[in-house]
Amino acid sequence: MHAFRFAVQHDSAPNGGAWSEIARRAEAIGYDVLVMPDHLGHQLSPFAALAAAAAATTRLRVGAFVFANDYRHPLILAREAATLDFLSGGRFELGLGAGWMTADYRQLGITYDPAPRRADRLEEAVPLYKRLLAGETVTHHGEHYNLDRAYVGVPTIQKPRPPLAIGAGGPRMLRLAAREADIVGLIPGFSERGRPIFGQATEKATVAKVALIKEAAGDRFEELEINLMVGSAGLVGSGNSLFGSARAATVRAATAVYGSPYVLYGTLKGVREQLLRRRDKLGISYYTFPSRSMETMAPLVESLAGK
Repeated sequence: MHAFRFAVQHDSAPNGGAWSEIARRAEAIGYDVLVMPDHLGHQLSPFAALAAAAAATTRLRVGAFVFANDYRHPLILAREAATLDFLSGGRFELGLGAGWMTADYRQLGITYDPAPRRADRLEEAVPLYKRLLAGETVTHHGEHYNLDRAYVGVPTIQKPRPPLAIGAGGPRMLRLAAREADIVGLIPGFSERGRPIFGQATEKATVAKVALIKEAAGDRFEELEINLMVGSAGLVGSGNSLFGSARAATVRAATAVYGSPYVLYGTLKGVREQLLRRRDKLGISYYTFPSRSMETMAPLVESLAGK
């Protein structure tokens, strides 16, 4: 059974000093990891921002949840990942996904292929990332990628390579993550239009997903760390209103009828017991909270991190 870890996802700040302060504050509260999304639009560029966060802290790990495979060539992303692991003293975690946000594809001028095609590319790319980050020289001629004696040229601090997380919602992605990843990032699946499928955000659906992961992982299931990205969270008595924003209220209303691990509200004692029960039942030990919940969830982080 894995000890609890907690991450916070941030994507922007008014200036460089504020960004560094966010990272230092997350570390001081007790968060284990600062992660960023990988989208175009109103967010900082992940690698530059993660490097700055690592430079401003001493313990905090950094990563992305998740880098979109379709936007980046495996060799280029592997080199960036190795460099950040090297410069941070081994505090980098590589998160990968197949890509889902249609607006990013539109801005990049890339065709938003059906999910199986996007998954095909990621499935071919994942072993390349693992080999490159382990220091191999790779020659590969596949359907989607061609590498000729490729290598990153930067030694990683973490051996054999930085941990690999794969964000997964559908059965195929869950099986891929179970076979290849160190960390399985549970997310709701997405429709053909890139919209979250709320029916997959229920407790029942999550139980089924973990069962699929366990079957696909086989003997390595106990080694896997299972992460869940919480969409909305708060603690009663924390000073944060449970209905502090219309958006958060909408998310809660849409999922509360089913019950959802992606929406986490209650007293400190109640939420703590809920996470302990879920770890015993499903093995979920790693939670990511949105930036707006970083301070609110600090008592929970203090109570459970590392335990």
